[in-house]
Amino acid sequence: MSQPARLPGHPHIARKNGELQVEAVSLTSLAREHGTPLFVYSKQWMLDALAAYQRGFEGRDAMVCYAIKANSSLGVLRVFAEAGCGFDIVSGGELARVLAAGADPAKVIFSGVGKTRAEMRQALAVGIGCFNVESEAELEVLNAVAIEEGRRAAISVRINPNVDPKTHPYISTGLKGNKFGVAHDRAVAIYRHAASLEGLEVVGIDCHIGSQITDVSPYLEALERVLDLVEAIEKTGIRLHHLDFGGGLGIDYNGDTPPGADTLWRQMLTRLDARGFGQRRLIVEPGRSLVGNAGVCVTEVLFTKPGEEKNFCIVDAAMNDLPRPAMYQAFHQIVPVKDRQDGSPVLYDVVGPVCESGDWIGRDRKLQIAQGDLLAVLSAGAYCMAMASNYNTRGRAAEVLVSGERATLIRRRETLDDQLRAERFED
Repeated sequence: MSQPARLPGHPHIARKNGELQVEAVSLTSLAREHGTPLFVYSKQWMLDALAAYQRGFEGRDAMVCYAIKANSSLGVLRVFAEAGCGFDIVSGGELARVLAAGADPAKVIFSGVGKTRAEMRQALAVGIGCFNVESEAELEVLNAVAIEEGRRAAISVRINPNVDPKTHPYISTGLKGNKFGVAHDRAVAIYRHAASLEGLEVVGIDCHIGSQITDVSPYLEALERVLDLVEAIEKTGIRLHHLDFGGGLGIDYNGDTPPGADTLWRQMLTRLDARGFGQRRLIVEPGRSLVGNAGVCVTEVLFTKPGEEKNFCIVDAAMNDLPRPAMYQAFHQIVPVKDRQDGSPVLYDVVGPVCESGDWIGRDRKLQIAQGDLLAVLSAGAYCMAMASNYNTRGRAAEVLVSGERATLIRRRETLDDQLRAERFED
């Protein structure tokens, strides 16, 4: 019996006897049991990714808050809650999810540009750790809500440092033209005003410059600009107890070479130490880098369709399951679940059944496949299931969490009854 051959960049995915497995579980067997499309996640990959951050922060006062927008499935959240993580949320629904997964409310950070009064009240009632405030108008509303509730809201202000993260424009968040955060030049005045408000307690400063960042230099540039502000703010007598540097670290989708989390933070901490902030409490909010390469989407080849200009491989996963290619022109590796010995590789566009020309999963992929074969779409742990929809009245996929030889169904496949349950006819 042959030894498993690990896929490059995916240490918990291997090919054994010609078939892919996640950890020690066959993708073929999972597809047979649960159907396709199917998301499969490696628990060990998540824990290993988290361990890189923990190594980077060893000996420091630091908290890793998983940004749950990357993948908010309860089974995934439970993995991080049990590992001691905090959570970065952007809605009241996400707050309810992390609490259901066993999160400590005091380790919850509430980000996002459009918090409602109801969401603010919900977060105050359970005692979250901090609100990351993103506008002057939000300061006023949060202050009023906190006073109405007889509480004080712990806040940091998200600063827009105008740093280019060198990533896709849709996931760049720290430039002047982005909707996030407050202007760098307004920060000191905003902090002075926040400190004067009865319902608020200023506890930190926040910065997040984008997602899928593969270079250290934007982080270092943003850090220097934030520390300049910290010094200016603290000269006014306002003490900032924590520094929150957000998330955004990229993963390897297609030969990308992001630094390891431990490598990144060793460099960041060197700068922090040099400027006298190395012992300040640190918060980071990674999302994609904790779950992205933990996930695989298994999909069945429905048809192969030769065309005059293109050959199409039509699969049962679609843009409602894997929205990143349609939204960002994003690349995911696509590989056969089982090696095929007959036939020859053909260049295909891998597309789904949704009635949109934008419904594609991969372009110009050389595959040796036939109708009925299974394909694995790699790096599908982040911003896939979390952004899935019911477009074309398609049910959302099932999800399985694998730990060694054990596979647990953490979300059953959505049925048509699930979709129709909330709808009504006119009386």
